[in-house]
This record gives sequence, structure tokens and C-alpha cells, in this order.
Amino acid sequence: MATAAILRGTNPFLHERGTWNPREDRLPSAVWLAILWIGMIAGFSLDAKSFAHQMPPPPTVLWVHAAVFSGWMLLLTAQVMLVIGDRVAWHRRLGTFMVAWACLMAVLGPWAVLAEDSTHMGSRATPHRPEFMAVNLVDIVGFLILLAWGIALRRNPAAHKRIMILATVSLADPGYARITGHLLAAQHSVVPWFFNVFYGNVLIILLMLAWDAFRGRVMRQFVVGAAGLLAAEFVAAILFFSKPWHDVTSQLVLAWARHFS
Repeated sequence: MATAAILRGTNPFLHERGTWNPREDRLPSAVWLAILWIGMIAGFSLDAKSFAHQMPPPPTVLWVHAAVFSGWMLLLTAQVMLVIGDRVAWHRRLGTFMVAWACLMAVLGPWAVLAEDSTHMGSRATPHRPEFMAVNLVDIVGFLILLAWGIALRRNPAAHKRIMILATVSLADPGYARITGHLLAAQHSVVPWFFNVFYGNVLIILLMLAWDAFRGRVMRQFVVGAAGLLAAEFVAAILFFSKPWHDVTSQLVLAWARHFS
């Protein structure tokens, strides 16, 4: 059988479509979602008090951004629960609404970053690091690309579930990185900094991959999507230490401050 699969040009280890009952993927999806929630709640709760009392005060759009991105987590939770409860028709209807919600996130993500950076320009209390915009851009662009792919795969339930979870994994680092930010010293080279910021993303991807490998259910789409996401995040780490990138983002924030602050 393995020889025949190879002769047909397919990899017997990687699946294009699930050959198992889609119901068997429901509990793992809930587990990955729970791990995402843990990182988000733990990380942001550590920063909540200082964020609310920071000087200068955070711009209003940052609060709106937090509410909208938290709303995505609630909507995704509802989607997973609807599938577990066999409410697939409601799952599809809510999915249409979530596309519009993601468009709102696409606007609010960059807007909040630029507004916050321009607020802290020249502040001694909060270091001005516009080069961190590389991470913000990778997060939101990775999310939108994977989300679009996940929607395109909706007739392939096994791939759809994994890519939709992976899309939200691309947003995991703000929560998890806040935990290490309180526990570890700042890193000053690319590789340690990458793991300091993106270890949560890496951890969830490895757990998903390990579970599917154990069950013999590794999806080709997930491998491609996860590899692409991690590669983009590593590029973001390189850009963070790039002087040209620092100069470009500094000028961008300065232009935003002049026109909108």
C-alpha cells in the first residue's frame, strides 16, 4: 500500500483530506482553543493594571482594539461549541459574520499600533520601539491570510478546522510574550528574542502537530501553513534588529503623529 501511494505521487504520512470521522477532530479543537485562552488571559492580566494607569494614557482606539480582538476569541469559542453541539447550520451563519469581524480587526490592528507608538514618542516611562511593528504586521497579515485559506477549505472539514485554529495561533504571541516579559530579561539577539516573543505560537503548533502525528492525521495544509507562519515570525525577529527597519517605522510613526495625533 505504501509503495502504491508513493507511485501515485502522494505522501502516505500527509493527508489532503481527512479519512476519519470529522467528529473526532472536535475535542482537539476545543483543547487548542483552551490553550490559546490560557495564554491570552494569563498574559494580559499581568499587564492590565499598569496598562490602565500608564502615562501618557493609552489612546481610546487601544481599548476598542482590545475589545474587538477579545470578541474574536469569544466568536471562535462559540464556533467550536456550535460544532461540538452539532449546530453546524448556526456555525455557518456565524462564520459569515466573523468574516466581517475579521475585516474590522484588519483595520483596528495597525491603527492601534500606530496610535500607541505615536503616543509614546519621546516618553521616558515607556520606551519607544517602533521596530516592534514587524511583529504586529506579521500577526495581523498572517491571521488574515490563514483565515482566508481556512474559509476556502470549508468543504474540507479536517483542513478547515486546523487552519482556522492556526489563524488564531498567529495572534497568540501578545498574550504569551507578556508572561515571559515579566519573567525573563530582554533578549538582544535574533534567535533568543524570537523564542521569547513567539514561544507560545511555537508551542501550540508543536502540540497540534504532535497530536496529529500520534494519530496519523497530519494535514498537508497545516504543515504548509504552520511552516509559513513560523518563517514569517522569524523574519519579524530579524527585522526587529534591523536599523533600516527601525528608521522606516520611526518615520511612519512620526508621520502618523503629525497628521492624526
